[in-house]
Amino acid sequence: ACKYEGKCVIDKVTRNQCQECRFKKCIAVGMATDLVLDNNKRLAKRKLIEENRERRRREELQKTVWDRQEPTQEEWDLIRMVTEAHMSTNAQGNHWKQKRKFLSAAGVKETKPEDIGQASMVNAPEGNKVDIEAFSQFTKIITPAITRVVDFAKKLPMFCELPCEDQIILLKGCCMEIMSLRAAVRYDPESETLTLNGEMAVTRGQLKNGGLGVVSDAIFDLGVSLSSFNLDDSEVALLQAVILLSSDRPGLSSVERIERCQEEFLLAFEHYINYRKHKVAHFWPKLLMKVTDLRMIGACHASRFLHMKV
Repeated sequence: ACKYEGKCVIDKVTRNQCQECRFKKCIAVGMATDLVLDNNKRLAKRKLIEENRERRRREELQKTVWDRQEPTQEEWDLIRMVTEAHMSTNAQGNHWKQKRKFLSAAGVKETKPEDIGQASMVNAPEGNKVDIEAFSQFTKIITPAITRVVDFAKKLPMFCELPCEDQIILLKGCCMEIMSLRAAVRYDPESETLTLNGEMAVTRGQLKNGGLGVVSDAIFDLGVSLSSFNLDDSEVALLQAVILLSSDRPGLSSVERIERCQEEFLLAFEHYINYRKHKVAHFWPKLLMKVTDLRMIGACHASRFLHMKV
């Protein structure tokens, strides 16, 4: 009700001070009464306005995502090259699930994960138990796994053009990291196993007791984390190239040159991520954090095997 007996002056400044007088003036100047909103209609209108605002915000965000730069032709050539290098040196390729065999107390055989037995154990100097059978099987696959990493590197022209001494330093530094990445992307949530070298499926406990100790937890945790990223072969290949061309390895002579090489792969990698349009929020920075995780795995592995004897 009007506090001033319906005599309020309604203009642009005072129109919100008295709803009754404002309504009367609107009717007087010709507004149809059926256009007047009751409280429910007013709330519905506000909700619709807010929904439209939210829709426009989403459209703007989507436009920003779609406008992000995608690979140039030169970058596509680089991506194809590194992807082919990875696929030709990655044991069993995309058929690893069909080809894998599970590690048991009797060795590597085709069996179900729940049927895996316990092998004999001995104590390592650090106090961790070592599964003799698992350790024996790991030593059999480590050499071909390292060879595949070396072959991958040799298929990258940028790497081959570096001085021989730098190539050796880079390979020594990245081997464990790339092998860990290749195992991590073959994590199977159903059996809770990693497949090593494309052929041997192992549980967390087997990897731990096979000589890797606490490093195994880091590799398995990485596998669990990466399973939500749904990486394709090109993304795994680019990640390997970024790890390989790490210019902070001690003893390198061509630091700036290696930095430039890594930067080329990083830029192509980022543009490829834009092209893939992943649904994971902040996908690119989260993926780059995995490089740090892999570097830590490499450092822990080097420290452990420096002291472990069986």
